[in-house]
Amino acid sequence: MFSIFLPNEQIDQIFDLKPENLKKKGIKGIITDLDNTLVAWDVKDATPDIITWLQTMEENDIKVTIISNNNQERVTVFSEPLGTPFVFRARKPLTRAFKLAAKQMKLKKEEILVVGDQLLTDVLGGNLAGFYTVLVVPVVQTDEKITRINRFIERRILKRKASKDRINREE
Repeated sequence: MFSIFLPNEQIDQIFDLKPENLKKKGIKGIITDLDNTLVAWDVKDATPDIITWLQTMEENDIKVTIISNNNQERVTVFSEPLGTPFVFRARKPLTRAFKLAAKQMKLKKEEILVVGDQLLTDVLGGNLAGFYTVLVVPVVQTDEKITRINRFIERRILKRKASKDRINREE
């Protein structure tokens, strides 16, 4: 029952996703969350490290699309200067935005991974849509009010699963 909330893999930061490793797995595209996955939720613009990471993915023919539950202004201000495709007000964990991103990338589900910092939105949505999912440790340990509720539920799920050694995650 709880397996739908569990990622296929866990990483410490987005930079752990390396093109050479992705290509070995047949991955040609990444659907990524924005807030607390790429940058802190209260940071408006991409950091130099994120810009370099996105450029490295592009140079290696790995497509990246950002999907966020945040509003149009937030996601546009971040994504447009980078030239990165995006979907705002994604309503994750509903699967529509995930499927739309895959269609825009013109890739098969097996060629895409979903990465995000939340079990209840990113991982659950990616799993429901049939993608390989990766959980990343949040960039910062603070959250917007709505996310705090998710984190409370998430901790309960992780605590229950940790006893079965299915997942490790810093709290």
